[in-house]
Amino acid sequence: MPVTPIDRFAERIAPASWQAVDVISDLHLQAGDPATFEAWVRYLRQPAAERADALFILGDLFEVWVGDDVLNADASDTPDHAFWRACAAALRAFSTHTPVHFLHGNRDFLLGPAGLAACGMQGLSDPTVLVFQGQRWLLSHGDALCLADTDYMRFRAQVREPAWQRDFLAQPLAQREAMARDLRAQSEARKRSTGGDPSLWADADADAARDWLHHADAQTLIHGHTHRPAEHALGGGLQRIVLSDWDAGAATPRAEVLRLDARGMRRLPLLP
Repeated sequence: MPVTPIDRFAERIAPASWQAVDVISDLHLQAGDPATFEAWVRYLRQPAAERADALFILGDLFEVWVGDDVLNADASDTPDHAFWRACAAALRAFSTHTPVHFLHGNRDFLLGPAGLAACGMQGLSDPTVLVFQGQRWLLSHGDALCLADTDYMRFRAQVREPAWQRDFLAQPLAQREAMARDLRAQSEARKRSTGGDPSLWADADADAARDWLHHADAQTLIHGHTHRPAEHALGGGLQRIVLSDWDAGAATPRAEVLRLDARGMRRLPLLP
């Protein structure tokens, strides 16, 4: 199955002053996982000398996002709503000194203009070419390349339609949250059917990745989504870099940043 063709890739040209850029994905922040939230906040509060000049978030920052109105002051004060507001406040404070760029994942594709503004983030198209340090880095969440997961690809096409999103967001907040819980339960059931082993989930299609890279005039694709951090050689000098997800409460805790700078790229683990 060919990936949807893209005639023109969006670009983000880094200012000459940028010396380092951090790239992360798949934090899946949620009220029920305080350890990952605390690791995230520690990253945001690191000393200025250790910070990069910009942060790029490649989707699934949040475990679920049912509409920007979860941030409204008059929304019911549930633990989840208070948590989303705490996340937005932490990001907004960070963005006052470090630009934050965000592209949507499969969990937070409904994060809209009001939510982005509340978090101090600038939205990006998926995929986007980052022009930085004399290189063109192709950034994506990665789910659009998992062509073998045909059920998900059909679902993705449906929920990315403006009409579907308009109808969903018109429903009462409580109803949207109930629907999201059902979808999360279905997703967890699918994971359990594979023993929770990410290596058994559909991976990004290598041919489609190479096609994107050729059209983007780039050599390196960076993405998340699959929860399988690795470096894949695609031939012809092309490569696919997969980011780690974050789970600070796991038996082997995970929280990792990919840093791009003049030396190339390095994975920086944030947890022992």
